[in-house]
Amino acid sequence: MHNSKQFAFIFDMDGVLVDNMRLHARSWVELFRDYGLEGLDPERYLRETAGMKGLDVLRHFLDPDITPEDAGHLTELKDFLYRVMYRKEICPVEGLESFLDRAESLHIKLGVGTGAGARNIDYTLEIPGLRNRFQAVVGSHQVQHGKPHPDIFLRVAELLGTDPSRCIVFEDALPGIEAANAAGMKSIALATTNPAEIMQACTGVLSVIDDFTTLTPDEVLDKLCIAQPSDS
Repeated sequence: MHNSKQFAFIFDMDGVLVDNMRLHARSWVELFRDYGLEGLDPERYLRETAGMKGLDVLRHFLDPDITPEDAGHLTELKDFLYRVMYRKEICPVEGLESFLDRAESLHIKLGVGTGAGARNIDYTLEIPGLRNRFQAVVGSHQVQHGKPHPDIFLRVAELLGTDPSRCIVFEDALPGIEAANAAGMKSIALATTNPAEIMQACTGVLSVIDDFTTLTPDEVLDKLCIAQPSDS
C-alpha cells in the first residue's frame, strides 16, 4: 500500500486539462499566414512544435534569428487571437473534474507545468471546473528553458515539495513527454494531440488515455509503483 500523500500529479495545460491544442494550432496558422508563411497546416504545427515556447515555435517556422522581443510580440498577437476566437469553446477534458476530486480525496498534490504564458494560464485555469484546483502552477515565462527541457516540471515538483521520482506527468505533446523523462518523471499520455500509437511508443509512458474517464488516480499510483517497485 502506497502513501498517496507522498505523490504529485503534474498536468500540462493545453491538450490535457482542456482539449484545445488544435485551436492553438489554427491560431498559429492564421498568424503565420498573415506574415507570408503559406502551406503550414495545424497538423504540422502539432507534430513538430506542440507544447514549445512561442519563441521556439517562431524560430522553427518563421525566422531562426527572431529576437525574443519580436517573438514575444507575435506570441501575444497569436494568444489574443486564440482567446477571442475560442472563448466559448474551452471546457475541461471529459472526466477531469471527477479525476481531480478523487486525487484531492487521496491528498495527492496537484500542479500544472505548461508552455503557456501568464495570460493564457489565467484564462484557462479560471474556467469552471479548474479554478483553485492546483497548489503550484509554472508557465514558460517562469523558467529559463521551456519543454523539451525539464525545467518547468522540476520547478513544479520543487514547489510541491515532492521528489521527481514520485511525480507523474500528464502530457499530450512529444516535447512534454521528453521533458518529463529528462526530469526523471513517468508520464500518462493523452491522445488529444497525437495518435495513441505514437504516444504509446514514447519512453516513460505508463499509459495512454483518450480522456480521464478510463483511469483513476488509484490506478495511476499502482502503475507508477509497478514501474518503480522501490517506491511502493
